Formats: sequence, C-alpha cells, structure tokens
Amino acid sequence: MIRKHGKARWQGNLREGRGTVSTETGSLADQAYSFARRFGEERGTNPEELIGAAHAACYAMAMSAGLEKEGLVADSIDATSTVTLETGEGGAAITRIHLDVVAAIPGATEEVFQRIAEETKSGCPVSRLLAGAEITLDARLA
Repeated sequence: MIRKHGKARWQGNLREGRGTVSTETGSLADQAYSFARRFGEERGTNPEELIGAAHAACYAMAMSAGLEKEGLVADSIDATSTVTLETGEGGAAITRIHLDVVAAIPGATEEVFQRIAEETKSGCPVSRLLAGAEITLDARLA
C-alpha cells in the first residue's frame, strides 16, 4: 500500500478568503489559492489545475506500463489533462476531463497505440478515481 498526502489551509470566507496548499514532499509548498484563482481570472493554482496535473502524470506513467506489456518503450509521452468545473443547481462539480496525448514510440503501430491509449484512459488510477466525470481523449503518435 502506498500512502501520500497533501494538505491545505484556508482562512476567511469563501470569496475573500485565502488558502495555501502543499505536498508531502515539499515540491509544492504553501502555494496560494483563492476563490478568484479557482473561479475567476486571478493567476495561481487551484484544485482543478492540481487534479489535471495529477491526471496527466498518472496517465503518462500508466501508458508506459501498457506499452511495456507490448514490448514497446516510449521516447516521450506528453499528456495534458484539462479539467472542466461547472456550476449548476447542485453547486460546483467537475463534469468533464479531456486528455490530449502526443507520444513518440519507436515501432508502435497506430492500432496498438490507440488501443493502449484507450485502455490507459479508463485504467489509470486517477482516471478511475475521476470516473464520475466524462473523460475524453485525443491521442496521436508524434
């Protein structure tokens, strides 16, 4: 079993309050986040951006495992996960996530690559965690 943690601290009310977020390793340390960074135009991190980064990282690693099962090794896998947060009657919810993947894989056929890309989309641990959202994928060989 692997256990990792992140932590956050929030002070104040929702709209004017401020918070910080950190990771166990310290690679992200006391990064500020706020309502304006999440729902407005203020630059800085927010939960959806962090979820997107985690999803992209997990996807790329999981794809490398799928490739390895086929005897393939990627020169590179570039993954971007775009997380959509929408507000509605029930409040805010992550409704969609779109993965854009470009990979350079010597010896890979388009058919094998697309199969592994789709399997990874539904099989990586973060995708499984986010299964309540619609996850779409555009994947191409470089």
